[in-house]
Amino acid sequence: MTVGYFAPHSPTRVVIGDPAALVGGISALYLQALHPRAMAGVLEHSSFPDDFWPRLQRTIAYVTTLAFADTATADEAVARVRRIHAHVRGVDPVTGSAYSADDPELLRWVHVCEVSSFVGAVHRIGVVDDAQADAFLAEQVRAAELLGATDVPASRAEVAAYFAQVRPELVASPAAKQAVRRLLVPPMPWKVAWLTPARPAWAALSSVAIGLLPEWARRLYGLPVLPGADAMTTAGLWSVRTALMGARQVTGRHPPG
Repeated sequence: MTVGYFAPHSPTRVVIGDPAALVGGISALYLQALHPRAMAGVLEHSSFPDDFWPRLQRTIAYVTTLAFADTATADEAVARVRRIHAHVRGVDPVTGSAYSADDPELLRWVHVCEVSSFVGAVHRIGVVDDAQADAFLAEQVRAAELLGATDVPASRAEVAAYFAQVRPELVASPAAKQAVRRLLVPPMPWKVAWLTPARPAWAALSSVAIGLLPEWARRLYGLPVLPGADAMTTAGLWSVRTALMGARQVTGRHPPG
């Protein structure tokens, strides 16, 4: 099989292939909602109740395709996303500013939230070390540029500096808080809604994802930062990862590597 943008055993494949990255991806959704123009694009161009799970599945499929597929398949996925982005534009009701999904600034925001959350979760449990985390972020600059992002942070230090720079623009708007509530209690597909543990399982995963948020983001949402919370989040992340690893063993679905 033709090698894609990221080689086998690369930091990208190690991070994206780890189940903890999925929890990081959920955390990224909470983080992304703090940007008013990014939030407006989601609210005004999708139906949350009807599109929540398909949207999440499409995002997961895109990220894994870019990480593991051959270059031609990855390019097709990128082209599909860019075609969708071309139609997502409007005016943010919070700031009154125009937005478009192909704006390099918004693409940078969405990208940094995603990749920093992916690697933050995987790094937290020691699957990658500091150098590998930085290498992952450096590799992911290419992924961001494929969609049109520019000036993309390429290390944990650059990510921290970027968040510090953009924080004055961020706000836990009513729309963002509504998104958080919906993420905590999303509409369940009928195929799983009848399962007793489905709702508590999602609530547990979401709680861990919220715990992975940077402290400043939790404070913006008005969430308490309690003593011992980080240790509980790490323990929860280990538990979720173990459960997801078990599910992989049962289903036989593993990333290509």
